[in-house]
Amino acid sequence: MAKRILLTGGAGFIGSHLCERLLEKGNEVVCLDNFFTGTKDNIKHLFSDYRFEFIRHDLVNPILLEVDEIYNLACPASPIHYQYNPVKTVKTSVMGTLNMLGLAKRVKARILQASTSEVYGDPTVHPQPETYWGNVSCIGLRSCYDEGKRVAETLMMDYHRQNEVDIRIVRIFNTYGPRMALNDGRVMSNFITQALRGQPLTIYGDGNHT
Repeated sequence: MAKRILLTGGAGFIGSHLCERLLEKGNEVVCLDNFFTGTKDNIKHLFSDYRFEFIRHDLVNPILLEVDEIYNLACPASPIHYQYNPVKTVKTSVMGTLNMLGLAKRVKARILQASTSEVYGDPTVHPQPETYWGNVSCIGLRSCYDEGKRVAETLMMDYHRQNEVDIRIVRIFNTYGPRMALNDGRVMSNFITQALRGQPLTIYGDGNHT
């Protein structure tokens, strides 16, 4: 049965691919993005599909919609982007998630939160099981992203326990593929950019894998 699905951060790297997949499954997709890191080019090929709707909107502000499911992917994920405006990064993760959970509660929609491996901070356990609580600084340069995502997970769990909101949380690690930003400063994009330019790959540390 077709659903009406809200996807925040839908003009981003992962979000735009998810928009395509959800449309392929026969759903209606409402794509929200403020184009801070996402781009119109990632989704313009979907504008001709009558089941696709784009709304330029900042998730920090509430929005009223009627949907069956919510995928909350909105938040800058690369250090270059999230450190540009760290306060806004925290607000997107915390206030944005609160707004989406409030919407999910009101319309009784299932909600998925895109989290990150950064909730583990600088882990002392390798590999990290989901039961590992992490080793995270609350005052470091990465904290705006790491702690914002940790609070988002807390809010998800508390809305589930207190209000019985149907939730899902996925912790995404390093991703790569079409539409990724090659200048975002993360390890995979750096490797790919250097390889395409015929440059030596920059290895940080002693090269041991984790």
